[in-house]
Amino acid sequence: MHRYLYRVSDQADDPIDPLPGSHELDASVLLKGVTWGHSRGLVPMVATGQRFSELNPHVQLRWEVRSLQAFADQPIDVLARQYDLLVLDHPSIGEAQAHGLLVPLDGYLPADFLADQARNSVGRSHQSYQLEGHQWALATDAATPVSAARPDVLQRHGMQLPQSWDEMLELARAGLVALAGLPLDGLMHFYTLCISEGDEPFCHAAHLVEQEAGVNALMALKELVDACGGACLDRNPIAVYELLTRSERHAYSPFAYGYSNYARDSYVDRPLQFGGLVTRHGKRFTSTLGGAGLAVSAHSQQREWAVRYAGFVASAPVQSGLYVENGGQPGHRSAWLDAHNNQLTNDFFVNTLPTLEQAYVRPRYSGYIRFQEQAPDILRRFLGGAQTALKTMQELNALDAQWRRGRINERLHLHGAMA
Repeated sequence: MHRYLYRVSDQADDPIDPLPGSHELDASVLLKGVTWGHSRGLVPMVATGQRFSELNPHVQLRWEVRSLQAFADQPIDVLARQYDLLVLDHPSIGEAQAHGLLVPLDGYLPADFLADQARNSVGRSHQSYQLEGHQWALATDAATPVSAARPDVLQRHGMQLPQSWDEMLELARAGLVALAGLPLDGLMHFYTLCISEGDEPFCHAAHLVEQEAGVNALMALKELVDACGGACLDRNPIAVYELLTRSERHAYSPFAYGYSNYARDSYVDRPLQFGGLVTRHGKRFTSTLGGAGLAVSAHSQQREWAVRYAGFVASAPVQSGLYVENGGQPGHRSAWLDAHNNQLTNDFFVNTLPTLEQAYVRPRYSGYIRFQEQAPDILRRFLGGAQTALKTMQELNALDAQWRRGRINERLHLHGAMA
């Protein structure tokens, strides 16, 4: 029999509401968690952990970090044995569910709390952590590739914000575009370009995308990479934003996972102006949903307290207040609409929310994470000029076939949940 351990308080200054019987939980608790190594990933977890400990003095939280690359593609079976709390990407859910690595949170959190999370999901963030009828993580962080600009640098060069793919390429050829071209990010751009070609990835029974659409998408991506220069192949979004805010050379990033930190006067000397994406073939780009979920390991010996903490972090008052104020990028929609939060981030949240609302959700079948781990190597060979677009597409389709078991049923389940 499951025991509900958390409920949302009506009072913003009292976000955690102790329940009858909670005193029966272990009186000496250490929760260990792992997140990714950036201020957005670490600082809000440390801050919420400290506050949770103040509210529950016998509970202590210890947070450790892993790299952004590991966050995206590292298998979680080892992490689930080492940590009570995991900050993870939604494509990991399939593997975790298949191997029983996570606690199904719907067995511990009240239905009204989860209903509030669903109503206030930023795009499909909350639903992306659902699989086989269970909620495996809470969407405490939301992100998707968006644009970022230095209006002052654009003005200095007599240029304007690009509105179309062709205008953006012109800006790139002028040396003003900083692209997050690390092959993993390139894979996300490839998905975006496939959608712009009219073919959503992973929806076919026999291949990743139709060959013609895939080849066209690859050629478009290489055109952009060539215009930006080979150095972009070593940049992830963080590197791009550091480059844009610490130098005067570049003026624009067309699509990289958004970081509200770089829109904050308190974080950088030259805050960026974040916004939506350009158009191609007459339609605005659809980017690939990212963000992070907070999950509880099935191996945790303190799962009750771990679930309570996860609910605390995901609650509307904490997401809108403590979480954002400490550099977090919340997963609760109310925080994105909050006037103070937008003042704090130069309207990062309201300016990028429409892009998030339309973002494409990657598969979560068990095996997809292996595809995401291996596909960037294939893509890099192409982007580096070592093989043709046709051969690259054939290799990507073959890799997809290798890992695609259960894909179609999972995608149909996802689309049904989002309808």
